[in-house]
Amino acid sequence: MFIQTEATPNPATLKFLPGRVVLPEATFEAKDAESAERSPLASALFAIPGVSGVYFGHDFISVTKADGVSEWPQVKPAVLGAIMEHFQSGAPVLAEGAVLDSPHGEEFYDEADHDTVVTIKDLLETRVRPAVASDGGDITFRGFRDGIVYLEMKGACSGCPSSTATLRQGVQNLFRHFLPSVREVQAV
Repeated sequence: MFIQTEATPNPATLKFLPGRVVLPEATFEAKDAESAERSPLASALFAIPGVSGVYFGHDFISVTKADGVSEWPQVKPAVLGAIMEHFQSGAPVLAEGAVLDSPHGEEFYDEADHDTVVTIKDLLETRVRPAVASDGGDITFRGFRDGIVYLEMKGACSGCPSSTATLRQGVQNLFRHFLPSVREVQAV
């Protein structure tokens, strides 16, 4: 098994491509060892000293290392080994009955803004999420109120130094172009 790695805009996160589907539908994120218990693979990754976050997309795994921990050349071989061992074992990525992250979790918006929210979600699905996934992360709609769109950043995008610029210059400008009622975009 050959696992490719890619750098992400977040220097604390690497993207691992195992050459197979990781999760066929939805996503999974673990920010601590307790939430990783829903996944044998995430648990194995959190057992590696210095791992502070795990995100599973369709065909990739993003792993975040804690601040002040060894550099990637010291952590990366253990992560590669854990991923390879997991897939070779044939174990499931998620434990039986584990709940996946939903891109449409708890949302808030006024029913009068329904058409605007539909357009926001369409723009996210077709233009934003594919680009963000290529960087090892995800971005999901959480709400819309008073002209402000609230989005949640996941995976490599969560805590990324350039995520604020991505939201302001990229996503916010895109939304404003198509929806004049959008004033601002904020991360939650």
